[in-house]
Amino acid sequence: MFHQTTIKTVTILLLFIGMAIYTVFAGFYGRELVIEAAYLVILAISLDMVAGYGGMVSLCHGAIFGIGAYVFAILTGMMGISPFIALVAAIAASGLFGLFVGAVTSRTSGIFFIMTTLAFGQMVYVYTFENRALGGDDGMSGVARLDLSMIGIDTNDSLQFALLAIVFAALSYAVAAFIMRSGFGRTLVGIRSNEVRMRALGLPVLRYKAFAFGISGALAGLAGTIAAQQTMFVSPEMMSWMMSGEALVIVILGGLGTLVGAAVGAVLFVFLQHEVSEVTRYWHIVVGLVLILVVVLGNRGAYGQIEHLLERRKKVAPKASALDVAAEKDASHA
Repeated sequence: MFHQTTIKTVTILLLFIGMAIYTVFAGFYGRELVIEAAYLVILAISLDMVAGYGGMVSLCHGAIFGIGAYVFAILTGMMGISPFIALVAAIAASGLFGLFVGAVTSRTSGIFFIMTTLAFGQMVYVYTFENRALGGDDGMSGVARLDLSMIGIDTNDSLQFALLAIVFAALSYAVAAFIMRSGFGRTLVGIRSNEVRMRALGLPVLRYKAFAFGISGALAGLAGTIAAQQTMFVSPEMMSWMMSGEALVIVILGGLGTLVGAAVGAVLFVFLQHEVSEVTRYWHIVVGLVLILVVVLGNRGAYGQIEHLLERRKKVAPKASALDVAAEKDASHA
């Protein structure tokens, strides 16, 4: 069950504040890394909601991410519709697709669920790849960015757009945390823990799982719109199963079922990839070794392991103090 502990609050605040400070002092390339990290934070959080708390490991979140990007690109680049309307439409389209996938796949579990979501993702990818009206494998360019000039924000400026991406990431975390703390979130965790018992209580389990996937899909679509605005270009590669796999790696790297871990994992993944790739082109090996190390050391992820150690220290400290008091009493009696 999700609890917004002090450790979580401090970690997420330090993460976003650190990203903002880095953005201010970084150059153009550094800000591009921050934007990439920000939309991956949103994508990872959306996946952690269903995988970490709902027990639904999805391999179609890359496709949902791509649907958000493509809907935004089509409405702004091809149809000339306002980016604000396009943003809402893209989030809605991704959410509806997620709801549909959730409704169909919620009757399965385990490896069958994973393979079904993979099949949905690949169908979307192949359709987009073969559709010449959408640019086919060449993709689409001419994507517009949000116009926030009325409040003094120039989204074409790399600094301001990077800070805006961080704000979207922070809001996404707040929304996800609110949902997971609500009755809906607690019920979802209960379904993951014992689906048979929840059915016996009369809860519409399939409906809960479908709606969870729909909410997760909406957040993934938001991440897609930010990615599309960053490069002002979309391509079918955004929808490939590798994008889904990358999101899953990020969640495991940071800590499955923590939300904060998903955000930490995204930032670690982007900057670890950047730093290692400057030394060797085989950065995938290094990231893979780090992931193996994280799993072997407790399967809690980077953030999850730190949280576990801090909680253990809290439990040990009262015991130690109680022993000290007992020792003082014995000394006084002596």
